[in-house]
Amino acid sequence: MLSLGIDIGGTSVKLALQHDATTLWTARSQPYTSPTTPRLIEAIRTAAAGRISHIDRVGLCVPGLLDSAARTVRRAVNVPGIAGIRLDDLIHDALGLRPAIPAALMTDAFASALDIFAMRRPAGRLLVLSIGTGVGAAVLDEGKPLLVDGDSPGHIGQIDVSLADEPVIAPDGGAGGLEGYIGAAALAGRYGDDPAAILPRLTIHDPPLRALARAIRISHAIYRPHHICLCGGIGIRLRHVCDDLHRAVAQDLTALARPGWTLTTGEDDFHAARGAAELASAG
Repeated sequence: MLSLGIDIGGTSVKLALQHDATTLWTARSQPYTSPTTPRLIEAIRTAAAGRISHIDRVGLCVPGLLDSAARTVRRAVNVPGIAGIRLDDLIHDALGLRPAIPAALMTDAFASALDIFAMRRPAGRLLVLSIGTGVGAAVLDEGKPLLVDGDSPGHIGQIDVSLADEPVIAPDGGAGGLEGYIGAAALAGRYGDDPAAILPRLTIHDPPLRALARAIRISHAIYRPHHICLCGGIGIRLRHVCDDLHRAVAQDLTALARPGWTLTTGEDDFHAARGAAELASAG
């Protein structure tokens, strides 16, 4: 069975084609900013580069507020072109699939968590924080999702992690929101537009990572994870501070935290695309 995973991110589209459990190839589009619907269609088409003549299943992970019943995204601040359109039509228009194949819909955090679980098989509860244009979360118990609000365990990017000496207003308008500290736009506004130059310089003393440490501490009280993994375009590039971040979180941490909890990062930018393909093939 051929399954295509499509990850529509805030800055690019990423694809993964799988045959059964084997990834045949991955690809990404050219970068974009606040794309329109036609720009998204073109990004998917060019990333596929004519390599798809037949597929059996499609998995699609999208940003924003997903309405699974209507098969649309109701609101997507950073990807306006995806809001309000029928997602199956988007895929059909981009790839010209005949007959049209309904996509399995999910968040990028959930798709990333599925791929991390498939790769590592961690015992116990896994919390994946997907940090990129925005910040999302997924919680898996032995591979099964914990759901609190619709298809998500909650909206961790909007939790208030206010730093008294560095107040922010997050993109959703909330004071002290995590995305206001460590989302891509927040990092660009604070340090400049080149993520490759920003991320290696970040230390545990900088506001974005201080805010992230607060968010992880809160997550220990809410979710009690055994394992935490940072994914997304920003998250996987924080490996150099994982040890410092773990120490900052662990200092005087609530007794509710699981003994021996771990903090790691993902491996590459294609966890969500692979996870989307994996979920589609399982369906």
